Amino acid sequence: MRAFVTDRFLPVVRQHWRNATFPTDLVPEMAELGCFGGSLHGYGCAGLSALEYGIVMRELERGDTGLRTLASVQGALVMQAIADYGSDEQKKQWLPELASGRKLACFALTEPTIGSDPAHMTTRARRTPRGWVLDGDKRWIGNATVADVALVWARIDDAPDQSPARSIRGFLVERNTPGYEATLIEGKLSLRAAITGEIRMRNCTLPAHAILEGARGLSSTLACLDHARFSIAWGVVGAAMACFDEARRHALNRIQFNAPIASFQLVQAKLARMLTRLTHAQLMAFRLAALKSQGHLTTARISMAKLSNVEAAIEVARDARDLMGADGILDENQCFRHMCNLESVRTYEGTEHMHTLILGREITGIPAFACAGKGGRCP
Repeated sequence: MRAFVTDRFLPVVRQHWRNATFPTDLVPEMAELGCFGGSLHGYGCAGLSALEYGIVMRELERGDTGLRTLASVQGALVMQAIADYGSDEQKKQWLPELASGRKLACFALTEPTIGSDPAHMTTRARRTPRGWVLDGDKRWIGNATVADVALVWARIDDAPDQSPARSIRGFLVERNTPGYEATLIEGKLSLRAAITGEIRMRNCTLPAHAILEGARGLSSTLACLDHARFSIAWGVVGAAMACFDEARRHALNRIQFNAPIASFQLVQAKLARMLTRLTHAQLMAFRLAALKSQGHLTTARISMAKLSNVEAAIEVARDARDLMGADGILDENQCFRHMCNLESVRTYEGTEHMHTLILGREITGIPAFACAGKGGRCP
């Protein structure tokens, strides 16, 4: 994985960052290396351990968040959901195609207005004699415009239990389905070497077998997000590694006042702080993989790792940019690109605030997600 990122991806990422494009020609090589659904067994998947899978995510994000995002969306979100909740027919149809990279997928959960409140999504699924009809909009969807299939989450209007959380279901929507349209989001100042789009569905007609029968309610959706957040907790370690290595090389080679700036005390203090933060993040990720392998991983533990490691990576990237001075803003270097990407990672798959509240609920037993506007009374 390190050789692939170094030899095949890093030489082209600068131009793709400038053009706001992604090197889709590398997808077959990524598949050959086992990047897609790497932790799954069978169907052509690599069957990696939690630690091995985490290292793959780390090395991908050492290249760029966009590279890791493509693999994480494909594998941790869509393939894992099909493996956990899909029928045998759905698994046979999609998992080999997605593992091989012959097909790409996206996970359509986020909407333009709901943000961190997926329980109140507005996308609707209506039953028909022949299947389903979907109507709604999704936004900030990784892989949207290149996906051959989208895992779309919608609320069933006539569900027996009309509670928002229980009525949410997942549907596999193929790209050429009438009424389905995906467009690219332009003007991004972060995740530029990533494919991010929005999806519009109007009278999007699906066959009855498009539904993921095993995915019932918001809890299934959130379980998918736990897998993706594990990928993030590992991935951002790679971004921090790239920034630290770059800053250290610069400090050793940059001569100021007839000496390398690495010989100055303030520079060494920053390098020491960066390495300490990076090491903390590495250990957090390592422990997370151990807990996953032992079957002891919980949402709160994943939230702690995502929250802590993203914050550590951002601080390392900022210190790297500072140590590199004006050179730190050039796209021939990595730190500014990683710094911008990490601001988005801080937001997606649950914001810093949401993960803080998840930990607060774990610590106190009191959910504080919706206290505002309720006179201080939590639901």
